[in-house]
Amino acid sequence: MLKKITIVGTTVMIIIIIIGLVISNSSTAENFEESELIIQADVIMPTKVSRPGCEEIDRCYIPSLIVVESGKQVTWINEDSAFHSVTSGFYDAPTELFDSGHLDPFESYTLTFDETGTYDYFCTLHPWMEGQVIVE
Repeated sequence: MLKKITIVGTTVMIIIIIIGLVISNSSTAENFEESELIIQADVIMPTKVSRPGCEEIDRCYIPSLIVVESGKQVTWINEDSAFHSVTSGFYDAPTELFDSGHLDPFESYTLTFDETGTYDYFCTLHPWMEGQVIVE
């Protein structure tokens, strides 16, 4: 009788250990998949910039001025809970060179700048949000 209890107990412990290892490996795989979804951005639209005031401390787009080489990409990411855009020109004078459309929270927009020059941009929903890309 004692021998049966020992065998059953050992078997149950082995099964519990195997289940624990399987669960541990699957959660590690999920964490790895989530980490692959993190987007590296050159410019961030941080939280709470949908309210006026970020322009006073130059924090609507971080950084608001970026310098890149010709042929390089710039990626913007919206880390705010509100919609934003990256639209060429100024609020009262858009230039129609590029427009991200409305970016959902945590959505990104990437654009390749092939020609040298200075590219001003703004958010169509929040006119105080302005930035600039200088392509050398």
